[in-house]
Amino acid sequence: MAQKKLLRFAQIKEFENVFEYPTDMQGQWHKHFKNNRPVILELACGRGEYTVSLAKLYPEKNFIGVDIKGNRMYIGAKKALDENITNAVFLRTQIEKLPAYFLEDEIDEIWITFPDPQLRLSKAKKRLTHPRFLRLYQQLLKAEGCIHLKTDSPDLYLFTKKAAEMLGIVILVDYDNAYSLKNIAEELKIKTHYESLDIAGSKKIHYLQFKLPAVIADIDKQLQTEIEEDAANLQLIHHG
Repeated sequence: MAQKKLLRFAQIKEFENVFEYPTDMQGQWHKHFKNNRPVILELACGRGEYTVSLAKLYPEKNFIGVDIKGNRMYIGAKKALDENITNAVFLRTQIEKLPAYFLEDEIDEIWITFPDPQLRLSKAKKRLTHPRFLRLYQQLLKAEGCIHLKTDSPDLYLFTKKAAEMLGIVILVDYDNAYSLKNIAEELKIKTHYESLDIAGSKKIHYLQFKLPAVIADIDKQLQTEIEEDAANLQLIHHG
């Protein structure tokens, strides 16, 4: 397995659709895509299934899958190359470093699909919908840009809704159980390898779409306190 990973790391260095820690891409993505069409990010893209599928579904838009794990990214990048999907590329870096690769207002939408929900309360700041990440996204998103969250984790879903309520974020679409609906958008029907594993065991897929306000207040400590109190109350109910 280790040898396979090393081989993939070596191969993606030669892929024209993979950028590893690039130093000169701020404001330059349109040159690679050879157009000025909307640019959409998929964060924590893993194997890149969603990035590639969205690119096939919307050929009039450009998609960039972002992840730190190059051996997983290899799968989606190779598929895009094999199928000549030119409007999908991959950026290998940490999400915290996104401002180093994009200008302000350069991104039209952000997708967050089945990220690690970071269930430990002590790791709540690592959740990709935590206010510290939302402030980062705000730098990159155009004013009319939106964020999509698709997750099988009820904890992350409810955490995001709580953060949105505290920040005054208007949620545009809220599906507690997306696949139970008859008419959902084609983009929500895309399924990834990790989704099929149903790690959360919830048997439900949650989806939120929302826009960020002009100002994202520093509610980090208050949010942490509230989720800890909620968790404590839940334990009391279960043990009561």
